Amino acid sequence: MDTTKHAARGLADIQAYLYREAHLGAARRRVAAFTARTAGLTHRQKRDLEEWYLEEQRYVARMVTDHIADSVGAAEAAHHRRFGYWVRGTLLAMAVISVVAFVWAAVVVASMT
Repeated sequence: MDTTKHAARGLADIQAYLYREAHLGAARRRVAAFTARTAGLTHRQKRDLEEWYLEEQRYVARMVTDHIADSVGAAEAAHHRRFGYWVRGTLLAMAVISVVAFVWAAVVVASMT
């Protein structure tokens, strides 16, 4: 893997990490607000509830990140296929035009002699 691909992968990893941390930070605030409003819970129950909720949110963040990565990968693959078709079509058109121009030039030169 070359440096550009390493850099791109590193940036993607950093983006995924920052997304997950932002998501988990918001989840921590939500669950802390929820447990603060909920009367009758012991400290241990609040902590267990917070741990369970944060684990669920880690799972959700991982699933969303994976889905985004899969979607981007599929879009890139489709783009590369379309670009490949375009390049092949362009090269084929250039080859046909070149052959037609060569034949036309040959006919013109032959008719001049």
